[in-house]
Amino acid sequence: MLRGLQGTHPVENVRLVDRISSKKAALGTLYLTATHVIFVENAPDTRKETWILHSQISTIEKQATTAAGYPLLIRCKNFQLLQLIIPQERGCHDVYISLVRLARPVKYEELYCFSFNPKLDREEREQGWMLIDLSEEYKRMGLPNNHWQLSDVNRDYRVCDSYPTELYVPQTATAHIMVGSSKFRSRRRFPALSYYHKDNHLNAMANRAAGKGYENEDNYSNIKFQFIGIENIHVMRNSLQKMLEVCELKSPSMSDFLWGLENSGWLRHIKAIMDAGIFIAKAVSEEGASVLVHCSDGWDRTAQVCSVASLLLDPHYRTLKGFMVLIEKDWISFGHKFNHRYGNLDGDPKEISPVIDQFIECVWQLMEQFPCAFEFNERFLIHIQHHIYSCQFGNFLCNSQKERQELKIQERTYSLWAHLWKNRGDYLNPLFRDDPSQTQGTLRLPTTPCNFMYKFWSGMYNRFEKGLQPRQSVTDYLMAVKEETQQLEEELEALEERLEKIQKVQLNRTQVKSKQSEPSKHSGFSTSDNSTANTPQDYSGNTKSFPSRSPSQGDEESALILPQDNLKSSDPDLSANSDQESGVEDLSGRSASGGASAQSEDSGKDPDSDEAVFLTA
Repeated sequence: MLRGLQGTHPVENVRLVDRISSKKAALGTLYLTATHVIFVENAPDTRKETWILHSQISTIEKQATTAAGYPLLIRCKNFQLLQLIIPQERGCHDVYISLVRLARPVKYEELYCFSFNPKLDREEREQGWMLIDLSEEYKRMGLPNNHWQLSDVNRDYRVCDSYPTELYVPQTATAHIMVGSSKFRSRRRFPALSYYHKDNHLNAMANRAAGKGYENEDNYSNIKFQFIGIENIHVMRNSLQKMLEVCELKSPSMSDFLWGLENSGWLRHIKAIMDAGIFIAKAVSEEGASVLVHCSDGWDRTAQVCSVASLLLDPHYRTLKGFMVLIEKDWISFGHKFNHRYGNLDGDPKEISPVIDQFIECVWQLMEQFPCAFEFNERFLIHIQHHIYSCQFGNFLCNSQKERQELKIQERTYSLWAHLWKNRGDYLNPLFRDDPSQTQGTLRLPTTPCNFMYKFWSGMYNRFEKGLQPRQSVTDYLMAVKEETQQLEEELEALEERLEKIQKVQLNRTQVKSKQSEPSKHSGFSTSDNSTANTPQDYSGNTKSFPSRSPSQGDEESALILPQDNLKSSDPDLSANSDQESGVEDLSGRSASGGASAQSEDSGKDPDSDEAVFLTA
């Protein structure tokens, strides 16, 4: 039985409203635990449960009183929306106060990952953290080499506390040069290697963050300066809010929806990030240029465009493990401010911005354009986005590698990458193929707008709306068909093997019978021994009359005929309801078609709001 938190007892007769479908509100009981909000329907035939992690809650809003009671509107960071109607005002107030406190912890130890226990021993937890090894990734790139060296200038974070301790820099860059360079840059974030394009052995994409504003071209020789207009975090936050307001409209007309989507500017921002990544990838792959990416701080827009460019340049990052490596390298290692951007702890709301959400959407837009080029599917991206906010795993905590080491994250929490890798069968793209034109080398997008259209990602932003159809994407359907086909092929192969054995047994018996009958013909005797009655003709009749035989009888005749039901798929996911109706439990399902559940401001543009790119010969 679930217990209330801090004297807040389970609240009875609460209604959960489905805002989209015409289905009436579900009546049930609301529980608050130390980690989740749980709604359990009263219907005896289903007792359906909806689980919401406190860390996923973005806002809680008291709404105007209705005849049914006192409504609370809960918006979640994974774009789930719940409206709870509580019968008593005092009960509504108690729930509101409790959720405000639980959704905004003040210290890391209160987060879910520090109490989450997947029942793995210490060795399994340590192995999970070892799954992604960035030193191996740099070796894969071909580093170190004659042009790039591994520097220990940032040992113990003595130069830049938001950078990792191990960095690749040009061979000509001495420790004195790097320390001097850091003094002229925001938070001392000096230029360091992000990606090395070994196909040219000279090209590189360096992650640079300089002090507010942009570099003076007079300080450099033989460069091309490209100014790219990517807005600041405040504009992005407001844009997302406007887009989500469009998603929350009840029965909007097509014109209202399209107008609202365009007015939000969300897809324009996605395009700006994509354009920057495409520009860098072309400069490296086609022009043979070295690229240095520069923005005000280097942990937001720089991470976005470097990651998009890397995806376009390198097919390794388009695989399951390669994509994990990419996020680990360009986002986690290089100090993206996960705590500030995604509100892990109570803090300044103006620091929150959907930076990595935009990158994940850019990946999805590329998957839509190149459906055979990515090893992973849409569900993989959605689950990563979910767990960036869930705080169920330790990967996305804090603002830097230094902070994570001080908190001993790897000793006290579990790795998301190990969890995803263990369940990688759920995330495979059935359309992925080893086609050189799709999976090897650079992905080249069409230059004309009509050939590359940015789409609204309903699978992300509307995935919890039960009234929207269809619920299953084409790739999910293909994955189900693929699994069904594979299972049927395995069953067919097993049946063919059994049939072959049976035929051998019958052939041997026929030969024995023939030899036994030859002497009787010469001696004038006739044989009527029942032991020879089981001829092949005996198996051609009704299967219901097939004699039952025990395995102890020493032959394999009982395997000849199988009931027809055995030929059908036993996978419950293929016949289950496809709605994803609850947060943690539905996101842990094996496929989007159902499956087992697990518990699991200032919007103005400023002078620093743009990305700058330098091309050097």
